[in-house]
Amino acid sequence: MISWTAVYVLWLREMKRYSRAKSRIIGSLIQPLFFLAFLGLGFNKLSVPGMQPGTNYIQFLVPGIVGMTLLFSSSMQGLSVLWDREFGFLKEIMVAPVGRVSIVLGRIAGGTTTTMIQGLLVLGLSFFLRFRITHIPNFLLALAFMILIAFTFIGLGLIFASKMKDMQGFGLIINFIIFPLFFLSGALYPLKNLPLIVRILSYLDPLTYGIDGLRQTMILGYKSSIPVYLNFVIMAGFSLVMLFLGAFFFEKSESV
Repeated sequence: MISWTAVYVLWLREMKRYSRAKSRIIGSLIQPLFFLAFLGLGFNKLSVPGMQPGTNYIQFLVPGIVGMTLLFSSSMQGLSVLWDREFGFLKEIMVAPVGRVSIVLGRIAGGTTTTMIQGLLVLGLSFFLRFRITHIPNFLLALAFMILIAFTFIGLGLIFASKMKDMQGFGLIINFIIFPLFFLSGALYPLKNLPLIVRILSYLDPLTYGIDGLRQTMILGYKSSIPVYLNFVIMAGFSLVMLFLGAFFFEKSESV
């Protein structure tokens, strides 16, 4: 049985940790801001092959950078598990009279909220580069895509955090995985420009469908070879699988 009080307490703890870590908030915005400023302004007046006519590069890039922010932030949520294990907090909550499912849900809720805040902050910064969202119903669907991306990669972070005990090793391994996922997703360039074999790999990447869904919902009139509903269904499937696996491995993990 799920203890919603435990879920709320763990979510609140993550919110307090996040709000007090000003350097974490600022640091999470620096890399996306550099991508937006240098790539967006540098290539905005160029004709990028494979990009839809009528869409400038800033419009094309912003959903990709929002997706990148969600990918990096949510994958690194597993680091908090290792941190809690290092300082004994994980052992304390594991022996508490609540189910591990409640603990997992609390961590997922906290991680999703902080990840969404970072994604929305990056989206807000993009307005200074004249990116605009003009259709509110579509934007609500974009928020749903952002949540699904966060769920998917929080699950990935939990899987690795549950099997590892070294924080430095976790950072190395997770970066080794998320950078290929980022570059294969088409966040920075149209997938049409990639060789066939690389394009096939791109369609095995869940982030590809998340970013394509973000583009179709954030950019009015943007068309893709993958319908938006299919992107949503595929992302929902990925998120459920990854959350299930993350919860399963977390339940089997050791607290010390």
